[in-house]
Amino acid sequence: MFSGVIPAMVTPLNHKQQVNEAAIPALVDNLIAAGVDGLFILGTNGEFHLLSQDEKVNVTKKVVSEVNQRVPVIVGVGGNSTKEVIELSKEVESVGADALSVITPFFVIPDQDEMIDHYRSIAQNTNLPVMLYNIPSKTGVNLDKKVVTELAKVKNIVGIKDSSGDLENIKGYIEASKNEEFHVICGTDSLILDALEAGATGAVAATANVVPKIVNAIYENWKNGKINEAKEQQNRLSELRESFQYGTLPSVLKKLVELSGTPVGPPRLPVKEVSSELENKLKKIVASYK
Repeated sequence: MFSGVIPAMVTPLNHKQQVNEAAIPALVDNLIAAGVDGLFILGTNGEFHLLSQDEKVNVTKKVVSEVNQRVPVIVGVGGNSTKEVIELSKEVESVGADALSVITPFFVIPDQDEMIDHYRSIAQNTNLPVMLYNIPSKTGVNLDKKVVTELAKVKNIVGIKDSSGDLENIKGYIEASKNEEFHVICGTDSLILDALEAGATGAVAATANVVPKIVNAIYENWKNGKINEAKEQQNRLSELRESFQYGTLPSVLKKLVELSGTPVGPPRLPVKEVSSELENKLKKIVASYK
């Protein structure tokens, strides 16, 4: 479940700012047809922080139904309140989620003991596997290796997605959890191959929304010992990955997906759609990959 290529799926919206459930089947089917190993929904690129609890449950229900057990569905349920996370975890479990991703609390920075208690309480209240999610640039919190060492001992805490952008941080988690059955997943698209070489088991990749076959090729070539070929595919991601900085997350990614043929709509306000000037630039990028 926590290996291979797992797209960090965007959440389709319409121009009334509502979740566009009708657009979910095409997005899901296109990704699965490209050979991905799972779907990671309601993460940062899925705009979890801008969706209501009801919207999150409904999106999960729709994705799970469309996937129909073809690949695992990992659902982001993280939040600041332990109680709130537990409640959402139970709801998405009831509609068929295969695993949970739990981002660190944000705004407040719990100390080491508080962080351990937070995650243990969540894990104790679900039957599903739990993946920790570390993205300090957005939360202001970097999960300490000592915390990961302790949490890796919990039976159903089985992995971590690291989006720190720091290869040494990924290596630290791999070392911290080496005595447990624990998966370290790369959440930074520019580091996929380096992370795999260091011992990561896969990648949750935003770029896989747009070019899933290229991201798959990094993993498959690495798995088959074709490192030069894997490097070529990793390098091919550079222009796409760098384009994300041209707008507020996930405005560029959603426009790239739409320009690639899957109508996922705008981001949720206050994030605006990209300008027409930037859209023309993104069209050239999409064309270069085709």
